[in-house]
Amino acid sequence: MLGIDNLIFISILVERLPAQLQNKARVSGLALAMLARIGLLFSLVWITHLVTPLFYVAAQSVSGRDLVLLGGGAFLLVKSVLEMHQGLEGAARDPNRTQLRHRFAAVIVQIGLIDIVFSLDSVFTAIGLARELTVMVAAIVVAIIVMMLVSRALGAFIHRHPTIKMLALAFLLLIGFALIAEGLHFPIPKGYLYFAMAFAVGVELLNMRLRRRLKERPRT
Repeated sequence: MLGIDNLIFISILVERLPAQLQNKARVSGLALAMLARIGLLFSLVWITHLVTPLFYVAAQSVSGRDLVLLGGGAFLLVKSVLEMHQGLEGAARDPNRTQLRHRFAAVIVQIGLIDIVFSLDSVFTAIGLARELTVMVAAIVVAIIVMMLVSRALGAFIHRHPTIKMLALAFLLLIGFALIAEGLHFPIPKGYLYFAMAFAVGVELLNMRLRRRLKERPRT
């Protein structure tokens, strides 16, 4: 149930909040996502109907699951591009308290909604793997708890290294394209995506180590 894409998206979202609200937003958003996942499991009949074709476009069936993937992928593309633009342009933060409350609520809702998109296939997998509903619910609760524990450290790491943040946004762009492709019935094997992400992270970690050594090297 646990995916690095969820954690990257959460870290990018909460970074725009004041430091004292970031952990609260993580916990609240993940708690909302947990309730949504459990709700999906309790509506097994509705879940199975998601793969039923709703209509056809050029002899290609379109189901509810396809629409969810397309919408989630489009949202990730737009969100990633906007975050990249704001990061490059250095958009000023608005200290207005009312807008801060709206921003906090928007972050929580976005975490909950996009987590549903990310975990849709995982919910299908859980239904296929386990026969007992209590086992599936326990797996979701454990996964969310792990995400709550890990997301703060990952967010701090991304915040300390701006190049890692830009790389994380590029990952979200890649995942958005993958979701849209899957919604159009052109699935991209996730192993390829995660290998590309791991390779890029490895290269960036080497670059970070090289930059650190160059700074520590005595000047002549």
